[in-house]
Amino acid sequence: MPGIADAREAIAAVVAGHVPGDLESSRLDFKTVGRSRNDALEDLADAMACFANAAGGTVVVGVADSTMGPAALVGCDLEPERTKHRIFELTNPGLVVSAEVLVVEGVRVLVLSTPSSPTVHAVRGRSHERIGTSCMTMSPERIAAVIADRRGDDWSAEDSGTSLDHVDPVAMAQCRAFLAAHPDRTSRGYAEEADRDVLRLLGVVTSRHTLTNAGALLFTGRLDHRDQISYVFRRTPTGALVTNENLQAPLLTALRRVFDMIDGRLDRTSVNLPGGQQLQLADLPSAAVREAVVNAVMHRDYRRLDRTVIDHAPTRLAVTSPGDFVTGVTAQNILTTSSRTRNPQLASAIRTVGLAETAGTGVDRMYAEMARLGHQPPTFESDLSSVRVTLLGGAPNSHMARFVATLPQHDADDADTMIVLLTLLTHAKVTAGGIAPLLQRPVDETQSVLDRLSSAPVELVERTRQSIRWTHPEYRLREHAVAALGAVLTYRRRTADESDRKVLALVAESGEISARVVRLMLDLDPSSTSRLLADMVARGLLVKTSLAERGRNVTYGKGPGFPTAKRTPTRASSVQPSNVGTQLDDDRPSLT
Repeated sequence: MPGIADAREAIAAVVAGHVPGDLESSRLDFKTVGRSRNDALEDLADAMACFANAAGGTVVVGVADSTMGPAALVGCDLEPERTKHRIFELTNPGLVVSAEVLVVEGVRVLVLSTPSSPTVHAVRGRSHERIGTSCMTMSPERIAAVIADRRGDDWSAEDSGTSLDHVDPVAMAQCRAFLAAHPDRTSRGYAEEADRDVLRLLGVVTSRHTLTNAGALLFTGRLDHRDQISYVFRRTPTGALVTNENLQAPLLTALRRVFDMIDGRLDRTSVNLPGGQQLQLADLPSAAVREAVVNAVMHRDYRRLDRTVIDHAPTRLAVTSPGDFVTGVTAQNILTTSSRTRNPQLASAIRTVGLAETAGTGVDRMYAEMARLGHQPPTFESDLSSVRVTLLGGAPNSHMARFVATLPQHDADDADTMIVLLTLLTHAKVTAGGIAPLLQRPVDETQSVLDRLSSAPVELVERTRQSIRWTHPEYRLREHAVAALGAVLTYRRRTADESDRKVLALVAESGEISARVVRLMLDLDPSSTSRLLADMVARGLLVKTSLAERGRNVTYGKGPGFPTAKRTPTRASSVQPSNVGTQLDDDRPSLT
């Protein structure tokens, strides 16, 4: 919980010259006391309730939020105990806050703090919650959802009153099909059990021998149509609807139908691996699509009767589910926060069936699957009443896919590894501080990730020479990764003229070159290097100077069409075989 330490840090920043309003956040606010003490106390009660109804926070009283520097410290003469007591009186139910006086630069300020509350507090009959730097009004539905989440109420485990006789045979058959394809042997064995035993193994049967709400959702269509899914398809992301289908069948049957409709509309690209194996890669990875859809129906708020909406275009999939994030989860920490759901029993049943990853790995899977094809990670958005996840795909990056296919499976499936690799396609160097927001980790944890990727057995990245002793060094791809990915590294792309100039400058300086030196200097693969040199020989710029016709011992020198001294590039490269790995660092884009 933010408190006195955070207040001291913020006030120090104000004294250093920052505008207080620029320092305000979802956990920190600055306020002043006006002429009316009663109005000021009501305002503080509302502010503290607003923080308590969200993730908790701190209010520093006696600092003007729009004044720069020490002049912002205007002071506050409110007494801590009286202020705490009045806030308790003005809130319903009464909110207990902490209050402490600080003296800064000879000015007295009051620091009020509160953690997130297990209930929702109102002031003057209205409840607000802190969103960003504002206090937003909470609707009755939002209040009910927040209270239920914080109390750990599991709607999906409640008795639906639906008899086991109402189980849809098609849904049960679909359940068995999912179980039979489960990677776990024990779960596959469930497919052979009797219907009622399958239901009990999934945990969706009550002591009264009726279905829980989770069971009714999965296996029947008798629960106020709460299992509705709306699937729409457009030929372009903003185009007219081509398909608009509302599914009111049991959830298991509806999910199978949705998977089939999406899969049937995905374009695929063939990618050949070095060993001759061929991969068929969809514009949107099926595993990421499946996780996005299943997470939406598994974690949504079933107290709301809205539909789960799947908006599909050939290279985009957006899934909107009713209800905000579960308390404690945000778009900024969804990748790394501990797994939680508002429907534990439904989530357990869906995982047992094999439709979702084990707890805490579903979002990681989405990130890794998108990144390994060269696509940006999924984006999550919330407007308090719903959560939307968007996958943006397109033709897969074949170089990226081929390289990832050579990695050990646990690295290819690791979201951290894939995000770092994806970032290094467009940034030649990264630091822990620069990439931490992408991994949604603290800087120290991000540093550990980069250290792991630079060490055996992974050895994907390395520290740059000039930063090797820094606390948070710069990291770049190792030579083998650059060679494999060179064609898609944006900072390594060379036009034909640029490549010619670099090769000619090196020949002018050293007299002759080899294919190996050219390959390392330009970060090309062997076949691209051969084509470049063959083309320069054909144009008379170079000639072979060795007896060998092929292989590593082939060297090249000046040809009859080699530029004269007058036309020789004026900025001759000083690249030598011993330092080709570091010469191009200075002009590379970095994420630091």
